[in-house]
Amino acid sequence: MKKWNLVLVLLLTMVMLAACGNTNDKKSAEKGDNGKLQVITTYSILYDIVKNVGGDRVEIHSLAPIGSNPHEYDPLPADVQKTTDADAVFYNGLNLEAGNSWFENLLQTAGKSGENAPVFRLSEGVAAKHLTTKGKESEEDPHAWLDVRNGIKYAENARDALIKVDPEHKAMYEKNAKDYIEKLNKLHEDAVKQYNQIPKEQRVLVTSEGAFKYFSEAYDFQAGYIWEINSENQGTPDQVSAIVDLIRERSIPALFVETSIDPRSMEMVSRETDVPIVGKVFTDSLGKPGEDGDTYIKMMEWNIKTIYEGLTKK
Repeated sequence: MKKWNLVLVLLLTMVMLAACGNTNDKKSAEKGDNGKLQVITTYSILYDIVKNVGGDRVEIHSLAPIGSNPHEYDPLPADVQKTTDADAVFYNGLNLEAGNSWFENLLQTAGKSGENAPVFRLSEGVAAKHLTTKGKESEEDPHAWLDVRNGIKYAENARDALIKVDPEHKAMYEKNAKDYIEKLNKLHEDAVKQYNQIPKEQRVLVTSEGAFKYFSEAYDFQAGYIWEINSENQGTPDQVSAIVDLIRERSIPALFVETSIDPRSMEMVSRETDVPIVGKVFTDSLGKPGEDGDTYIKMMEWNIKTIYEGLTKK
């Protein structure tokens, strides 16, 4: 259970002290000391998309660190201060930041919860998919970015939001977005061509979390998984038994595990079925800087290649 009451008291105190200390501060209310827009994103994938659109005009802080789970995150005092001072806050929505209401509580604490607050949902306009687990059918699946076409929508929304906050640099945001979207379109088209080489009956993708619904629709796969969405109840005996049955029924030759997931449940499935884990894929986080998948484009290139090679390996 998150200790939000104590955390909020401490954070509110910190914010009030900071406000008092800045009474005579002459810096611009809209920009940091370096003249750049101060931007917050909830996790690293959004960070990279906004950075590509914002370019040198933005200074960005990602709340959930690389490799962590953005479904449930405990904001630090520094996160609250940065969110308070931010010119724009970007989040995914679609049920991603809903765990323990951490994002909603953060916005309230940082004074960014009002109707006119500069808070923008990058998944705006995406056709949401819903969970299928009994009792959760009304909940949205948040992993829309794993369909590159939705990544394009995110970039368009980032462009429009930055123009709204900083209209003086509209032309620059439009050019950055245009160049970035051209790369994303090519990435999607190349993925379609590559996966069309795999017979339809072989296109079954088994991962720990059911994060690949959007990906599977985009590239004509069937998605299999142990649990549907990261939560406190994952990798149960019933969930493991169900995916083992699917693997045996479809003679699935390869398993994949996410970089931000504890691999033990998938390792158990691998031992039970004698089917190997052939690669790691990115879902909720980029790779660390300088490593594989350290940008949105690189993580999707990695996923596309890893899945293709894993399912076609003889």
